[in-house]
Amino acid sequence: MTTPGRWVRPWSFAAGLMVPLAALAAWQVATGAGWFTASQLPPPAAVLAAVGELIRRGELWQHVAISGQRVLLGFAGGASAGLVLGALVGLYAPVRTLLAPSIAALRAVPSLAWVPLLVLWLGIAEGPKIVLVAIGAFFPVYTTVSAALAHVDPHLVEAGRAYGLRGVGLLTRVQLPHAAPAVFAGLRLGLAQGWLFLVAAELIASSMGLGFLLIDSQNTGRTDILLLSILLLALLGKAADMLLGLAVRAAPFDPR
Repeated sequence: MTTPGRWVRPWSFAAGLMVPLAALAAWQVATGAGWFTASQLPPPAAVLAAVGELIRRGELWQHVAISGQRVLLGFAGGASAGLVLGALVGLYAPVRTLLAPSIAALRAVPSLAWVPLLVLWLGIAEGPKIVLVAIGAFFPVYTTVSAALAHVDPHLVEAGRAYGLRGVGLLTRVQLPHAAPAVFAGLRLGLAQGWLFLVAAELIASSMGLGFLLIDSQNTGRTDILLLSILLLALLGKAADMLLGLAVRAAPFDPR
């Protein structure tokens, strides 16, 4: 007998494609009707041709690979720091009193404001780019983890202590499972923020990467490559989010 769940996923996937397909159709109609010039909005076929051009030149996969590497390394560092510091601030009131106001102030600093300082401290190699992505990933993870752990039901904590749980045991068996949905949501937000900060990171003396490709295509008037860069950032960000979602489902804490 067929279970309803088998039909839900294909239908959800098909429904999720409706908006992108409608946007693609509107894009084709707008360019075909001459509402925009080719320099303002090239047709989808021109963007597809730009894909072939970059592949023939051997550049497309290099740009994708270097951007993916920067996001992966930056997210790993930023999310790890966010988890540790978020746990400390969420679990210990003295740490919260000491650190929370300063971190909240730093969170308001725009991404581009970090660039001159990171260049001054770390030069123009890969270091500042990865650190900037890490900064972007850190704040959503820190914020959600600290808030979730600070608001764990105190009755659950007292029940855990009544059963002799303390320290790491209390954290792993009571507090983290209760806060797991918010923690995993923070990780996904941090990953998305890492991709957002990537473009700013690749303004730092880059010659490779999707952020560089975006800015370079603007400077050279290649709107087709500019749109391609935007689409690739969107697709890669969605793919990374899906992979993280699969990892979440395999985690020992139930995120539902």
